[in-house]
Amino acid sequence: MIYTKEIEIGGKKLTIETGRFAKQANGAVMVRYGDTMVLVTAVASGAKDDIDYFPLSVEYKERYFAAGKFPGGFIKREGRPTEKEILSGRLIDRPIRPLFAKDYNNDTQVAAFVYSYDGKNDADVIAAVGASAALTISDIPFLEPIGEVRVGRVDGKFVCNPTFEEIEASDLEITVAGTDSSIMMVEGECKELGEADLLEALKFAHEEIKKIVQMQNELRAECGKEKMIVEEKEIDENLVNDVNSLAHDKYAEIVSSVLTKEERSAKNSELNESVQKELAEKYPEQEAEIGNILHDIEKELMRSQILETGKRLDGRSTTEIRSITSEVGILPRTHASALFTRGETQSLTTLTLGTKGDEQIVDGLNEEIKKRFILHYNFPPFSVGETGRYGGVGRREVGHGNLAERALKYIAPEEEKFPYIIRINSDILESNGSSSMATVCAGSLALMDGGVPVKCSIAGIAMGLVLESNKYAVLSDILGNEDHLGDMDFKVAGSEKGITAIQMDIKIQGISFEIMEKALAQALEGRLHILGKMSETIAESRPTISELAPSLLFTKINPDKIGAIIGSGGKTIQNLQKEYQVEIYIEEDGSVSIAGNNSELAKKCKEHIKALASDPEVGKNYNAKVVKITDFGAFVEFLPGQQGLLHISQIDTKRIKDVKDVLKEGDEIRVRLVKIENGKMSLSRKVILQEKEEAERRKQDLEKDSA
Repeated sequence: MIYTKEIEIGGKKLTIETGRFAKQANGAVMVRYGDTMVLVTAVASGAKDDIDYFPLSVEYKERYFAAGKFPGGFIKREGRPTEKEILSGRLIDRPIRPLFAKDYNNDTQVAAFVYSYDGKNDADVIAAVGASAALTISDIPFLEPIGEVRVGRVDGKFVCNPTFEEIEASDLEITVAGTDSSIMMVEGECKELGEADLLEALKFAHEEIKKIVQMQNELRAECGKEKMIVEEKEIDENLVNDVNSLAHDKYAEIVSSVLTKEERSAKNSELNESVQKELAEKYPEQEAEIGNILHDIEKELMRSQILETGKRLDGRSTTEIRSITSEVGILPRTHASALFTRGETQSLTTLTLGTKGDEQIVDGLNEEIKKRFILHYNFPPFSVGETGRYGGVGRREVGHGNLAERALKYIAPEEEKFPYIIRINSDILESNGSSSMATVCAGSLALMDGGVPVKCSIAGIAMGLVLESNKYAVLSDILGNEDHLGDMDFKVAGSEKGITAIQMDIKIQGISFEIMEKALAQALEGRLHILGKMSETIAESRPTISELAPSLLFTKINPDKIGAIIGSGGKTIQNLQKEYQVEIYIEEDGSVSIAGNNSELAKKCKEHIKALASDPEVGKNYNAKVVKITDFGAFVEFLPGQQGLLHISQIDTKRIKDVKDVLKEGDEIRVRLVKIENGKMSLSRKVILQEKEEAERRKQDLEKDSA
């Protein structure tokens, strides 16, 4: 039987249908918004008792046929996930992950496939709604449904699920997910938006989310399966007591001590090993359970210490920022560089300025686009003192890099003002929390060090939360342990004026707007502190770019002349690039960019191109080259590819018998175009010489008169 639910969200119909597709999955729905349709399935297999984490995987796949397109490349088949697919998958994963039953440990997979795409409505938020709906109607123990929407603001008015055109005109774009009672996830970018305005946007989003949640509850009431029973893990009270007697007081001492990350890790490992060894004989094959109890002891002690005393693991107060140092210009051969260190988190970031050929081409369901601002984030294993594989970029790296890119791209200058392609690369050399926000700070410093005329400085900070019943503490600039043992990771980046990027994830079933308001206010205070520290290193962009960066010149030609610049088979443009040691890029509108390491050669190339594209003008003087001598005159090239006749009577002011008495092939002379008739060009050297002679006579007469 087919079940369908439909509501209006953002002025368009949102439809969820189940019972027609993928009936062997635990739950499956087809979600439609406009003409964009996404099939989402949820499947669970057997429990995995040998692991200490929840094995949830989320896959988001865009099918090119959904937009009537062929995949690029030779294979003509969708391949490895694109960045867009990875980021969209994360928008599904993050809000649903905290909402499974506590002891549920079955291998669970959510898969979303875009089957129709209308070019207006992005499939990512639709897929997230579908994931929630598929889980809600399935027998998988999903605690409660979520809704997810995108919010923009056009002309001061909030828009739910804006089209791409509306996003272009908007001063914010945030994706918000939540349950009926609270917000679960936020991700997005803004144009220096104030904290109060952002909070209003979240409240606006939540009203729409509640409608989507209600829709799913109604669907579950009609066709939902009975949830599988998750048996609570039996707790051996004797084991708990024995572990506590051995570890509680020692852990309390470690938690209350101010230690570095390595010192704390070493003391924790030493204590854990001693407890495991002590209890190995009494409780054989319970090593994992002992480890879980030890973890819970540390978690409880850390959280209670923060809530009761306001003291954190490194001795800071809840609002205090770790020590900050920064340097710029430390790598001699890069176009710019910055080293930003906050506590035990460090980013070494570089800036590279490129030319038109360095643009990143992004293909997908939408029309192919070109990116001129690119940020890459890398998290090598040594940054946390571990060994590991050095392979492809992980999903976490893609997500963190995207957040930092969104934070900084707002301050990048427009192409008309600064035509370079900009690449920022951040390598995390040390990590103890908030490495993506360290990337934002280092990236801002590198842009200024590189002479990029940015609008302002941008800094980022990660906020945390400890929440127990009605008591809570918001933490500024969180450590790795505070992220792991806390309830929230709330990253905010921006300038002195407002927010440019935001990302929030929580590990509990939502938080109140009161907590969010406090977190935003505390983040602003911390952000201003960090910006002040950054300004001590570099307060504004350097006046010039690095001498190592390519020289970039521009000109505009008549589009009808593009063929003349390119030449037959590209011969002309290839010769120009070789002769002047440059790269030349020509747009369809006649815009020409010339890039080279030698600025003088680039300037000469620009003049050559302008000459190639110019039309002959009667009365204008030209530098010309003699290409052929005849009895009646000389043929000269006065524009690239343009020749004219310099008649023997127009060569000199005096009468000459033989052209060779005055000119020879290869001579460079100054001529004037005096006539164009039936496509033939008539030139004169004589009139220029006469003008020179007349000017010289006038000068001599003036000198006589003055004498």
